[in-house]
Amino acid sequence: MSPLRRQGRGALFIVAMLFAMSGALRLGSGIGAALASPEDPPAEPAAEPATCERPAALSEALTLREDRIAAREAALQDRLAALALADEAITKRMAEMQAMEDELRATLSLADNAAEKDISSLAAVYQAMKPKDAATLFETMSPEFAAGFLSRLSPDSAAAILSAMTPEAAYGISVIVAGRNVGAPTE
Repeated sequence: MSPLRRQGRGALFIVAMLFAMSGALRLGSGIGAALASPEDPPAEPAAEPATCERPAALSEALTLREDRIAAREAALQDRLAALALADEAITKRMAEMQAMEDELRATLSLADNAAEKDISSLAAVYQAMKPKDAATLFETMSPEFAAGFLSRLSPDSAAAILSAMTPEAAYGISVIVAGRNVGAPTE
């Protein structure tokens, strides 16, 4: 046999011996109690348990803790009730604000409609005027204001008024009208 093979068998033998010794030790630990004679006198009876202050202290600590927990629970219930009242008040206030917002929208809509009606009425007046008289008025207005009215007139009326204006005033108003929707989206 080769020397390596002999060394491997020696290691196996040592491991087997360790297992055997472990088993013997385990068996031996219980044998002493099994071999003890039944004639051995029993140990002395236990003395009366002395009264201990620990259970009373523990009971008192638990009672104090229970009282603190009950107080916290009551405080939490109070907070929950306060939160419920606040939530109710907020909900009511939100409904009031929504109603006020709706009323404000209606008022603004009326004002916008009235302003639009007034501007349309004024544009109709300018359209009914003689182009030369309307041109004189448009030249005295700011170019932005005049451009707003001219864009509301029919193309024929606007052309007649622009042709009666000085070339500089007509050009300024035309540039404003042409540039109004330059940045507007096309789609």
